[in-house]
Amino acid sequence: MPLALEQIRRMRGGAQSHLMRCEDESYYVVKFQNNPQGARVLVNELLGTRLAARMGLPTPVAAVVEVREDLIENTEDLVMQLGRGRTRCREGLQFGSRYPGPPAQTAVYDFLPDEQLREVTNLANFRGMLVFDKWTCNTNGRQAIFSRARGESQYRAQMIDQGFCFNACEWNFPDAPLRGLYARHRVYEFARGLESFEPWLDRIETKMTEAVFDEIYKEIPGEWYEFQTDALERMLEHLLRRRKLVRELIVSAWKSSAQPFPNWK
Repeated sequence: MPLALEQIRRMRGGAQSHLMRCEDESYYVVKFQNNPQGARVLVNELLGTRLAARMGLPTPVAAVVEVREDLIENTEDLVMQLGRGRTRCREGLQFGSRYPGPPAQTAVYDFLPDEQLREVTNLANFRGMLVFDKWTCNTNGRQAIFSRARGESQYRAQMIDQGFCFNACEWNFPDAPLRGLYARHRVYEFARGLESFEPWLDRIETKMTEAVFDEIYKEIPGEWYEFQTDALERMLEHLLRRRKLVRELIVSAWKSSAQPFPNWK
């Protein structure tokens, strides 16, 4: 469990995350329990990131990060801005998403021009991530970052921000055709049919078992869901049943007015 040593800067976004240097000499984007979106988004982040990684999708390393009271007390910027007031970030166990590298040495972007976007080394993974987002009912648009290490010429995508999977803090599944899509539909231009969403469809149907869920469940700190085990278990049971629905949900997206897969045959 990484221990946070230093706050580097605030990050953009509704959860008011902070980039922090940790004892393992890595940097993590840390979401706090008392973030404005609710503590359950930490559950969603850890569970969603672990499941996506099991599917072979490019997500940052996820960790439970400890942030101690003395660091918060001695760091003026470790606060949550709520309405007209603000409150200190809560000490304890938080969710951390590992940053691609040392901030001073790693170029990280959330937007690339079309020419560079086409050359992203793992562009096909956007199709796999749509499979994941349909399964988990991500009610936010797909979020991604693009990074390259010093000396490299091409970018690689990482899929970030699973906080609105399972419909954020609601833990239900209000499916809609356009939910979970990445805003730049160019990333789907090589989708020719359902076969273009393999092997990820098969991995959900055959690899995402109850045993996998149980393993991840044990990692989730109880305070993130206020020890409401019944609510979490109901959501997981529903998620397990949804595995056979994903093909239908992908077809529904194809048939939508947005036409996100222009080359589907």
